[in-house]
Amino acid sequence: MVKKIYSYIYLFDKMAVTSFTDMTVKSQNPKELALKYYNSGCDGIVVFDLSNNDEEHEASLDVIKEICDSIDVPVIGAGNVKRMEDIKKLLYAGCTKACLNYSKIGNIEITEEVSKKFGKDTIMASVANLVELEEHMDIAKEYVSEILFITPTSSADALDRAYIPMIVASDDTKPDKLLKLAKSEMLSGIVCNLDDPSQLKTFFEENGCETTKIKIDLAWEDLKKNSDGHICTVVQDVKTDEVLMVAYMNEEAYNRTINTGIMTYYSRSRDELWIKGETSGHYQYLQSLYVDCDSDTLLAKVTQVGAACHTGNHSCFYASVYSKDIKREDNPIKVFEQVYDIIKDRKIHPKEGSYTNYLFDKGIDKILKKLGEEATEIVIAAKNPNPNEIKYEISDFLYHMMVLMAEKEISWDEITEELAKR
Repeated sequence: MVKKIYSYIYLFDKMAVTSFTDMTVKSQNPKELALKYYNSGCDGIVVFDLSNNDEEHEASLDVIKEICDSIDVPVIGAGNVKRMEDIKKLLYAGCTKACLNYSKIGNIEITEEVSKKFGKDTIMASVANLVELEEHMDIAKEYVSEILFITPTSSADALDRAYIPMIVASDDTKPDKLLKLAKSEMLSGIVCNLDDPSQLKTFFEENGCETTKIKIDLAWEDLKKNSDGHICTVVQDVKTDEVLMVAYMNEEAYNRTINTGIMTYYSRSRDELWIKGETSGHYQYLQSLYVDCDSDTLLAKVTQVGAACHTGNHSCFYASVYSKDIKREDNPIKVFEQVYDIIKDRKIHPKEGSYTNYLFDKGIDKILKKLGEEATEIVIAAKNPNPNEIKYEISDFLYHMMVLMAEKEISWDEITEELAKR
């Protein structure tokens, strides 16, 4: 099992505090703290909401949404969950998974309901001690994707008793101590704030534990460099395919990019390495790397934070030299097609715990029922002054509509062709 390294943020009164019991302010800007952890190379962030009431919880959700929007790794939302609506709000805020607190009987009681509503793969359960773990393991195995074990002193014992994937908390950041946890087949992740998770990943890999550390098929020696020993690198936005910039790498920049996942280049004018975004905060995070047919040019597809160009433009290629007078239109259908392709793939290749497969298994009546419910929720949300809610509900409706399309084998091409006739 791949071992992931998570950072954590305890959220109270819109600030990050030290722990569950220590309310000392760690950062007044949790979003910036999340970016710091993200830039360090963590695989995800666990956010614990320590708010005391619904009003504070709503304020925390706004902060969690800011965190989810600002980083490109999974965010797990935990804390102050009382009902299914709280799970829904965490997922709508952008959390990849929402966590049920199994120290609260009410959370245990809604496990089946939220799992079937949102999909097993989006639901976790947090467990505080070994007694809770053993008592609720059966329901967790049935309805949640992972367990978050939050008591560091018992993490090793918890892994010995678990039989579903587990993320465990650790106060110890020594690599050899963490390796003992990583050796467990049940461990999917460790929650501990590290200055440089990539070093721990390298240590794990050297000791036989698979991590998310980038693995490459082409060593620096295999590339054809120019006369100065550099290689040209074209940088492309992974979401839009827009070409952002062109820069050069030497061997050190290439290896550092691979090891950290943050684009690093070599400045020929300054004769030094430079990390894109280190000064401006506009980092580039490597998603994929290609080499051309002559092995002398790299194509890096990245997630771009902010602007790629020092002028403030998103791309360095903003100045037009020549352009035909053709109106450029954005093409949201690409987004629809990507989601639809995933839904079709789920139908052909079922995935355990998938909500999409749950709908297909239940059949057309269930799909139609859900579609009707989501349509009603759009109507209700439209009466709410918060514009985000109607956006969420329309997105839910479109997803369920695409499940129906897949069930009836109707493509987006057919839909757009029909719309074009009207």
